[in-house]
Amino acid sequence: MIYAKTEAGQQALKDRSLLTPRQRSAFILFDGKRSVSQVLEATVGLGVTSAELVQLVELGFLTPSQQSLDTAATAAAQAAAMVARKEGSDAANDRYKQAYPIAAQLTGALGLRGFRLNLAVEGAADVEALLALFPKIREAVGADKCSALEQALKG
Repeated sequence: MIYAKTEAGQQALKDRSLLTPRQRSAFILFDGKRSVSQVLEATVGLGVTSAELVQLVELGFLTPSQQSLDTAATAAAQAAAMVARKEGSDAANDRYKQAYPIAAQLTGALGLRGFRLNLAVEGAADVEALLALFPKIREAVGADKCSALEQALKG
């Protein structure tokens, strides 16, 4: 996380009595560009601890920088998009699991005249591939026999 100085923090720096010498050294390094880990690394020789930095935040002397907030918002949006994709993917997988056996049964019943279509169904790896084959299956077996497959593909 990246922090920047607040007005209260600037005043505390000028006052000199509100910050310990270690906190003061670390506080000066917070410029809205350095992360907490970078400041801790730079002040390791002084013995600055993360607890002291937490205290600076709790006192209101440091606040998350806009860059840090933007990064957090972007990360949250990406996580939400990943969850939505996963949920969509799960729904598509469920439809595939329902539709594949129906399609395989319909095309398998065609015998030799449906051999190539049956191979195409067996090669279909996802619901999109089955959707692409659906018109050919409907043409081969008839619309009435394809109603269960159509329902499974629609979800």
